[in-house]
Amino acid sequence: MTPRGTAGGLRARAARLLHGRGWAVGPTVTGAAASGVTAATGLVIAREIGAAAFGHFTVVLTIATILTVGMLMSLHYVMYQELPRAEAPDRPALVTTALLSALGLTAALTGAGLLAAGPLTALLGVDVRTLCFSLALAAAMTVNQLTESFLRGLKRYVLTAVLKFAVAVAYLGGSSYCLLVLGIRDAEFYLVALIATNAVFAVAAVAGCEIAPRSWSPALARSLYRHGGYVTVLAVFTALVFGVDVIFLNHWAGPADVGVYSVYNGFPKRLFGVLFTDGIGLVLLPTLATMDKPALLRRIGRITPAVAAATVLLSFAGSTVFFLLLGEQYPYELDLMALSAAGMGAHMLFNLYSTVLLMDGVRGAKVLIGCMAAGTPVALACQAALTAWQGLAGALVAFALSNLILVALVAAAATRTYRRAAPAGAARSQETAP
Repeated sequence: MTPRGTAGGLRARAARLLHGRGWAVGPTVTGAAASGVTAATGLVIAREIGAAAFGHFTVVLTIATILTVGMLMSLHYVMYQELPRAEAPDRPALVTTALLSALGLTAALTGAGLLAAGPLTALLGVDVRTLCFSLALAAAMTVNQLTESFLRGLKRYVLTAVLKFAVAVAYLGGSSYCLLVLGIRDAEFYLVALIATNAVFAVAAVAGCEIAPRSWSPALARSLYRHGGYVTVLAVFTALVFGVDVIFLNHWAGPADVGVYSVYNGFPKRLFGVLFTDGIGLVLLPTLATMDKPALLRRIGRITPAVAAATVLLSFAGSTVFFLLLGEQYPYELDLMALSAAGMGAHMLFNLYSTVLLMDGVRGAKVLIGCMAAGTPVALACQAALTAWQGLAGALVAFALSNLILVALVAAAATRTYRRAAPAGAARSQETAP
C-alpha cells in the first residue's frame, strides 16, 4: 500500500470513530491540556521542595486516594449513567441525593478516621498530622469527582473541561509564584493548595447544577449506592493494589525514596491514567458499550504487544524528560527507568482489559472482581516482600509483577467466560449496567 493510501485509510478510520462525536474533540483536547498543566505543577513542586518533602506529599495523596473510595462509593460512576438517561424533572433529585449523601458519608468517615487515629496511624506508618491532611484531601477529592460527574452526566462537557483547565492553571501559577518568588518549600502548604483547588472546582461545578434539598430521598440514596456496588468493590481492590506500594515504600525506605518512586512510577501512571480515562470516557466508551465483547476481546488480545510496546516507549521517553527537569535530588538510573517503563506497559494492558469488561455490565464486572480477588493477595505479598528486600528497585519490580499477574488472570478468565458466552444477541439482552 502506498503512503498516500495508508494515510487515507487512517483518516477514514478516524472519521468513522468520530462520526457523530465531533463534539468530543474540543473537550478532550482541553481536558488533556489540563492534565498536562497538572503534571507540570507536580514537576515544579517536586523539583523545588526536594525528594523527601515530595515523598511526604505523595504519601498524603496516596492515602487520600484510598480513602476517597470509601467516601465516594462510586456515586460518580452512577451519575455518569443515570443523569443522561433521566428525565429533566428527575435530575435535580438525583444530583441533590447524590451530593447530600456523599457529604454525609464523607463527614461520618472523617470523624471515624479521627476517632480511630491511633490504630490507623500505626497501620499506615504515618503520624496524626499526615492522617488529618489525608482525610481533608480525600474529602476535597470526593466532592471534586462527584461534582465533575454531575457536569458530565448533564453533558456539559465544555464547561467541565474549561473549569478543569482554569483550576489547573491557577494551581500551577500559584504554586510557581510561591516556590520561585516567595521561596515556600513546605510540602503541606501545597497540600493545602491542592485541597483548595479541588474544593473550588466543586463549588463552581455545583453552581452549574440545580440543587433542591427537599428532593433528597433515602430510597433513592439506597438505590444509587446499590447501583455502584460492583464498581466500589473493584475500586477497593484497585486502590489496594496500586496504592499500598507507596505505603510499603514509606515504611521500609523513607520519604526520599517515595519522592523518587513517584517520579519513576507515579507521574507516568497518573498521566497515562488521566489521558486514558478522558479519551475513553468522551469518545470510545459509547463504541465499546455496543461492540460484540468476545470479538472485541480477541482484537485486544492481538494488539496487546503493540499497546504495551508503545506505552513502554512513551513512558521511557517521558520519564527521562521528567528527570532531566528535576535535577540532582532525583537520580536517574537506566535500569530503574527500564523497570518503570515495563510496569507502565503492563499497567496500560490491565486498564484496557478492565475497561472493556466494565462496559459489559454485570457479567464483565463479576469476571473482573473474581480476578482482582484472586490476584490482589498475591500482588500485595510481592510488593511487601520485594520492597522490604530491595527498597525502590523492589517496589518498581513489584509494580510490574502485580500488573502482569492481573493481566494474566483477566485475559485467561475473559477468554474462558466469553468463549462459553451465549450468542451475541442473547448476550446483549442479558447485559445490565452494574
